[in-house]
Amino acid sequence: EALDARLEEIVSWSGYSTKTHPQIFALYKDALKQGHTEIQKRFEQDAWPAIDIVSAQSWLMDQLISNLVDFTLEHAYPAANPTTGEQISVVAIGGYGRQEMAPCSDIDLMFLVPYKVTPHTEQVVEFILYFLWDMGLTVGHATRNVEEAIRLSEEDLTIRTSLLDARLICGNQKLFKTLWKQFLTKVVKKDQLAFVDGKLAEREARHDKQGDTRYVLEPNVKQGKGALRDLQTLFWIAKYLYQVSDVTELVELSVFTK
Repeated sequence: EALDARLEEIVSWSGYSTKTHPQIFALYKDALKQGHTEIQKRFEQDAWPAIDIVSAQSWLMDQLISNLVDFTLEHAYPAANPTTGEQISVVAIGGYGRQEMAPCSDIDLMFLVPYKVTPHTEQVVEFILYFLWDMGLTVGHATRNVEEAIRLSEEDLTIRTSLLDARLICGNQKLFKTLWKQFLTKVVKKDQLAFVDGKLAEREARHDKQGDTRYVLEPNVKQGKGALRDLQTLFWIAKYLYQVSDVTELVELSVFTK
């Protein structure tokens, strides 16, 4: 709310331009710094458990990105009469989608559009990405329509897995729901065993690369045998087989205990 008030103060006088951009950019960068400082303070004081720290990192980025998207659409590239084709959903995928972010984690985004990307949407996406990169954030991104996202998930196991962790940050909710519904009906329900086989083959290859043992002097806590990626693989397989969007739903289905 404080950030909104300060942004409104600037644009109400002279709007958004190359002259006001440095002030606006400084506000966002300062908000990010304040957020990181607060999270770090709570971590060092043992005020929050680790799970809350990674969730807070994700929540901080949700707020900044949502705010930036609103600012872009209202002030940087406003559309007087937006068409259906100019709808956009900003979706978190990967670890960010799971709301598991370390302080220096990559931010993986998918800009979801209904049809072909319009010139206006292209400008909006480009503005947001350059803004985030200039803030020093590492952002992975893709701009896809629903049809492309479904087709690519059918062809590529990594993309299919990333969609399992997809989470709407802001934008058109109906568009995101359309993607999720089509993903379940056209992809997930069709080849469940093939997905399981593919993820287990990935796991075997990963174990071979790490030495295929749990007992090493310097374990790789992400890629090693019995490490974080193995746990995530278990969650991905369960989410895929039971067709849920969040791992907590598997507790309700008695697949996992709390």
